[in-house]
Amino acid sequence: MIFYIFINFFTEELNTNFKRIGIPLAIIAGLIIFLIPMEGLSSSGHAALALLVFAVIMWATETVPLPVTSMIILFAQPIIGVESFENAVIGFANPIIFLMIGGFIIAEAIRKSGLAQRLTYSMLNRVGTSSSRALLVSVFSTGIMSAWIENVVAFAMLVPVVREIVALMGCHQAEKGKSNFAKAMILGASFGSLAGGFGTEIGTAPNLMAAAYTNIPFVDWMIFGFPLAIMLMLVIWKLLGRVFPSEVKGIVGGKEVVSSKLKSMGPLSKDEKITAVILLFTIGLWVTAQFTGLNSYSIALIGATLYFIAGVINWQDAQKNIDWGLIIFFGGALSLGYALLNTGAAAWLIQDLLALMGSDPSTILIMVVLMVIAVVITQVMSNIALSAILVPLSVTLANAQGLAVGTYAVPVAIACSLSFLLPMADPTVAMAYGSGYVNIKEIFKAGLPLVIIGLILTIVVILTIAQPFLG
Repeated sequence: MIFYIFINFFTEELNTNFKRIGIPLAIIAGLIIFLIPMEGLSSSGHAALALLVFAVIMWATETVPLPVTSMIILFAQPIIGVESFENAVIGFANPIIFLMIGGFIIAEAIRKSGLAQRLTYSMLNRVGTSSSRALLVSVFSTGIMSAWIENVVAFAMLVPVVREIVALMGCHQAEKGKSNFAKAMILGASFGSLAGGFGTEIGTAPNLMAAAYTNIPFVDWMIFGFPLAIMLMLVIWKLLGRVFPSEVKGIVGGKEVVSSKLKSMGPLSKDEKITAVILLFTIGLWVTAQFTGLNSYSIALIGATLYFIAGVINWQDAQKNIDWGLIIFFGGALSLGYALLNTGAAAWLIQDLLALMGSDPSTILIMVVLMVIAVVITQVMSNIALSAILVPLSVTLANAQGLAVGTYAVPVAIACSLSFLLPMADPTVAMAYGSGYVNIKEIFKAGLPLVIIGLILTIVVILTIAQPFLG
């Protein structure tokens, strides 16, 4: 007990000291990068790399709130010669920002109508009331949905259900990061949505990019995509259970309590019926987007707007439950990604790393290097922008070696979505962080082994199941 108290005290002291040195450490590291000569890189690209180092250290140490660092990124760009302020704020015009806003509003409608509570009890009644079974629900619910709709919205729809389950389990001070079960549940929903997206070509934007360049048929992608997605979701379920061992065994009273609660709720209310109809309609639009020509971003806003028109929620509900700080944070991260892309810094980094492989590298070596590059850069850059650079390069390399066109493009597209390490890597991870259940260090702790396992599983699938379907 004394040893535990000492370790806990030491860890808190270390974290406190780390926060204190965050700003000077970030400034010094940024200046060092800024002053080191880098041949072949423009002055604006050089400045963008320095800003990247500064931002990552500031985000990692959390010396100031994450949105504050994002605001620094915006006004620093014109000062150090990266971009004009007008170009710097373009990150806030990214459609993903509006997808997040739409997702927040849809999630609030599901919560306020009572549908989230009913769905929670129904799922627990069917799957089981233990903490392990609840985590399984969290991972696979978002995973299966995100194969067909945007992972941000799949995650946002499950957040109210996760909160209901955490409360039912009797977790204490979950919003203050005191519950291991809550950590596993929120990250299970986030990571599950990322893994599920590998199942189809429409599951993630990088998948679509790879499909556009390789012309792999939709069904062919599913033949290797779904096995990969399911394997990774099973790994997420088991790994999160180990990294965050649950402090609760299950709901006190078990299935009897859940069944009696379902009976006491009675039939669906008017608001629940309206919410369910709008939700199904919105999901239908996402699933059929390739036929209707609508994009996922506008569909999210269509669904959100319908809830206002139907009177399920009002604007005050939206104002209270949209995490504007999280949106500022993510907008700043997107701005930095655009800066790396537009100044040529991202391409310069990639070309230099590829040059280190020599003149005649093996297929597996190229695949591994490209995937590692994708995984590292996608933690601080939009995976859409990154795939726009890496997928065409991957196709060119495959053609030059006389290989199937998707040999590198498909694993690279998947690697662009292995965004498990940091909140700025993906909106769902940012939203998980915003719940208060989990902090950055815990996200990294759970995400690092998942990235490594994800890389290995992807390579294995590409070299076996996927071989006949790569074009």
